[in-house]
Parts: sequence; C-alpha cells; structure tokens
Amino acid sequence: MAGNLRSAAVLGVLLAVGLIVGGSFIRQAAEVWQQSSRSVTVRGLAEREMPADLVLWPFNYSASADTLRELERILSRDEQTIRDFLAQRGFDPEHVSVTPPRITDQFSNLYGGQRPDERYRGEATLLLRSPDVAGVKAAMPEVTALVRQGVLLSPSYEYRTEYLFTGLDAIKPEMIAAATADARRAAQQFAEDSGSRVGQIRQATQGYFSIEDLDSYTPDVKRVRVVTTVDYALED
Repeated sequence: MAGNLRSAAVLGVLLAVGLIVGGSFIRQAAEVWQQSSRSVTVRGLAEREMPADLVLWPFNYSASADTLRELERILSRDEQTIRDFLAQRGFDPEHVSVTPPRITDQFSNLYGGQRPDERYRGEATLLLRSPDVAGVKAAMPEVTALVRQGVLLSPSYEYRTEYLFTGLDAIKPEMIAAATADARRAAQQFAEDSGSRVGQIRQATQGYFSIEDLDSYTPDVKRVRVVTTVDYALED
C-alpha cells in the first residue's frame, strides 16, 4: 500500500514537471513564431538619366528607270553619294551597311490604271551605326545636300533614327544598391510608425531594368529605371 502511494506521488511529480517544461517550450515556440511572422515588404526605386551611346541613322532612298541596268546604275550612284556625304563628316566607313535593293516591276501591278512613265522602281536602305551621337545630330540638318545631288530620300516611321544606350552592365550594381537603399528607407519609416525596428532581409527580388526615352523630344537621353522588392524582418 505504501509502495503504491510512493509510485503515485512520483508519477504526479513527473507529470507536473512535464507540464511545466512543455508549457515553457510552447511559449518559446509561440514567441519564435510570432517574431518570424513579423515582416514588411517594400519596394525600392532607382532612376538615372543617361545619354545615348549608339545611334542608328537610316537613309532610305529610291529610284525609277525603264531598264534594270539603268536602275542599278542610279541606285549605285545614290549609295556612293550618301557614303561620300558621311565620310566628309568624319564617320567611319566600317559603320556603314546597305541592304539589297527591293525592285518592283510597276507594269505588273496595273489594274486598269494609268501606266507609269518608268517600268522599274528600286528602293534600298543605307544604315549608319555609329557611337558618335553628337556627330549625327550635327549632320542631320545637312541632309538636304543629298537632295540637291539628286538622291530621292524616302523617310518614314519604319526608317527613323534610333538612339540606344548600351552601357547598362556598367551601372547595374550601383542602381541595384540605390534601389535597395530606397527600399530600406521605406521599411524604416514603416517600422518607426509601428514601434519596431528593421531587421535582416528575409527575401529580395530584383525587378527588370527598363530603358526609355526621356521624352518624345529628347530621344538621345534615356531614363534607366529598376524596382526591387525586399522583405524585411521587424524586431521589437
């Protein structure tokens, strides 16, 4: 009988200790879970204005003639005239390329209409791909010299001058750092408002870089932009 009482007492003590230890563990787990669930997700923005470092300047020209031989002669003459125009302004001939001519037999497209004076029409595009952006901008107003020499230019939206920025890799690290710093400032403001402080980064996602014209009147200046998304832990 006495042995049974002692066994019951020992069992009661063990149960009490187990409840105490178990309760302590549960409280600690709850605290850890509560802390781990406290976070804030913010976005950081970085922007820069960068000058274009490459320009694509197309010269689309056309000609008409009664024979293919004559058409080829005129197109070759016009191509050389444009090349001379660019060379005289200091552009590297290696930066110049030309497309094969696109030739149309205008007599084959008649449907009861008036026959054109010349049977064949040819069109080609000479492209200057140059890093000398300032030189291109200075030469553009002088294109009328080509018209005076008989070159029939056919500008259109398809053949418009394009300005590009190719130096993104050089500024990527600094822009990502700036966007992350901007995100941290936003997180700190949120933490202050909630009576907390910013902890470690739990997760971060880099957005894609976008490169756009500064505006429709300044295509030679680019706005480079990146947005990062950062998840910060919050601490008391």
